[in-house]
Amino acid sequence: MATYVIVGAGLAGAKAAQTLREEGFDGEIVLIGAENERPYERPPLSKGYLQGKSEREKIYVHPEQWYADNAVELLLGSPVTRIEPGEHAVGLAGGSRRAYDKLLIATGATPRRLPGPALYLRTAEDSDALKRRLAEVGGAGGRVVVVGAGWIGLETAAAARQAGCEVTVVEPAPTPLHGVLGPELGEVFAGLHRRNGVDLRLGAGAAEIAEDGVRLTTGERLEADLVVAGVGVVPEVGLAREAGLEVGRGILTDASLRASHPDVYAAGDVAEPFNPLYGRRLHVEHWANALNGGPAAARAMLGQEVVYDRVPYFFTDQFDLGMEFSGDTTGYDEVVYRGSVDDLEFVAYWLREGRVVAGMNVNVWDVVGGIQDRIRSGEVADPKELASG
Repeated sequence: MATYVIVGAGLAGAKAAQTLREEGFDGEIVLIGAENERPYERPPLSKGYLQGKSEREKIYVHPEQWYADNAVELLLGSPVTRIEPGEHAVGLAGGSRRAYDKLLIATGATPRRLPGPALYLRTAEDSDALKRRLAEVGGAGGRVVVVGAGWIGLETAAAARQAGCEVTVVEPAPTPLHGVLGPELGEVFAGLHRRNGVDLRLGAGAAEIAEDGVRLTTGERLEADLVVAGVGVVPEVGLAREAGLEVGRGILTDASLRASHPDVYAAGDVAEPFNPLYGRRLHVEHWANALNGGPAAARAMLGQEVVYDRVPYFFTDQFDLGMEFSGDTTGYDEVVYRGSVDDLEFVAYWLREGRVVAGMNVNVWDVVGGIQDRIRSGEVADPKELASG
């Protein structure tokens, strides 16, 4: 009987296990996680769950009984300490080993750390701790400094404001989300947060974090009762690198999510697969990549023909803005809008050499399919037609 081992009990790993069973695999499935929590989804941790709008049970990928019902051996609190591709085995903390016929690495990523006392938001435990602290600080009318104006930083800032905190966001770039969306749409998010009482300190970084505040690279000091850092993540590639797998930012794979050693695959935040749609490797650290990448890797492990060429997708909810983003803005040269940016009800299209490479719908729904079709087509678009719908 074949044994498939999945290292990483997050969304990608759990969906891979589910897909293996749905596709008829009747061998052993071993799902190994370093955390003590069964697999859960991360978006609620900085959105509904953090804000107290959804219950904890809703974060989990499957009910607890699902793993027993589907004969998935779930090893929690069991960090993998080494991968031995030549031996087709993994080593666990404590010294035990598990042999595999095929291996999926779905170890995700960990937050970049800054020197000094700050909270981070990646795990369910992190979200619980941050929720408690926001309630304490907000209830006392206290001050929160968020370092980093990426997605996690902005969602945390919105949650902190809604908890009653005074919030300042520190960001070295000239706008929030500058590297992801560019300056035009970065200004939209800057305006959103300012209208909701967030103090944005742009063009400045955190030089020093202390118990009672943050000193900026400009020399200014911000007093704080709580500091939250959201300055990106680092893919967990250490095990793969030590095992001799080819690694870039993530674990390098082909379009079927196969790594550089036979019988080893990678999916989710830790993977850097070749994407035929873009003609290059594409490292994506968003929920949809784990949701879709885990099943794609599982099918490849079963010997099916798999081409993982998804359009990157992300969503966020901040204050009264709901948004879905598709594509990759790298190298864009024009942004075209349909609808009203001022009223926060619009679709934005990023163009490169006349072709749509990314799109974002803000408080406009049921259009993602059309946006992704435009991206996939690679056809030259008429800006007037895009603007008029």
